[in-house]
Amino acid sequence: MEKQTFTIPNISCGHCVNSVKEELSELDGVAKVEGDAQKKKITVEWEAPATDEKIRDKLKEINYPAA
Repeated sequence: MEKQTFTIPNISCGHCVNSVKEELSELDGVAKVEGDAQKKKITVEWEAPATDEKIRDKLKEINYPAA
């Protein structure tokens, strides 16, 4: 299981965090997604077939690219 925290400048509120959580949770292999709107950070835990690259690609696709 891998775990990483991503800084996402586009996050401005709890709704943004929920949107990111919903989208990332749909990726195969993503086990847990937590977020903090004030810190503009999302922490993701995953295993294969999810990868750092796939998570970053999904964040770009939904207009919340990681910094």
